[in-house]
Amino acid sequence: MITQGIAAMDDLDGLYAKVRAFNDFNERNDPYGEHDFGSIEHEGQTVFWKFDYYDVDLLMHSPDASDPAVTCRVLTIMLAEEY
Repeated sequence: MITQGIAAMDDLDGLYAKVRAFNDFNERNDPYGEHDFGSIEHEGQTVFWKFDYYDVDLLMHSPDASDPAVTCRVLTIMLAEEY
């Protein structure tokens, strides 16, 4: 999923490449070691990306986020100001 602010950016391919390549996880930005949130700069803007873990019907949180049989992962990319 992308927000309206992200959809309005010019270089979405470049942004997606930065999200895919992100690996700067540390204790400050990933205290639980889940690797489910990141912050990057793109086109002079701070961009956040995050994973949410829903049940397979996308109605509520997954009962067990570690079990792909009962979990649908959703990636959202947004401008920091849209968070």
